[in-house]
Amino acid sequence: MINEEIRAKEVRLVGAEGEQIGITPFREALQMAIDANLDLVNVAPTAKPPVCRIMDYGKFRYEQQKKEKEARKNQKIVDVKEVWFRANIDEHDFQTKLRNVFKFLKEGDKVKCSVRFRGREIAHSDIGRKVLERVLQEANEQELCTVERAAKLEGRSMIMILAPKA
Repeated sequence: MINEEIRAKEVRLVGAEGEQIGITPFREALQMAIDANLDLVNVAPTAKPPVCRIMDYGKFRYEQQKKEKEARKNQKIVDVKEVWFRANIDEHDFQTKLRNVFKFLKEGDKVKCSVRFRGREIAHSDIGRKVLERVLQEANEQELCTVERAAKLEGRSMIMILAPKA
């Protein structure tokens, strides 16, 4: 809330330079802000009495928006990439998919390794677990990842999630 939007009889006032002025009646604080050609901004409305500061509100909003934009620009969005394996996967196919896992981890993305079981393959879920353990062993040799979620059977799929090392 700024200027006339503030509904308090008296406020704890902070000056334009950050100095403590003290508890003053609202009208007097507003007049001080108008005399300085600035705004009276309520920075802590829940305090008793509310804390108000004399500042250029437009400039303050502009700087806040700039900071938020910079923070959004600098943050890294972590995607979860999924790589499907089969229980009876051939060696060359395994190596190709493993290269993809390594590439995703190096880019800083999480990788969801899944083994999909078809038909009666589900009876041999231990074979799928061995495939995922092999992926983990190869990734640990490269020192690329940590296990975020160990291999676990969910329906007709066995899923393991790997996160890149920091």
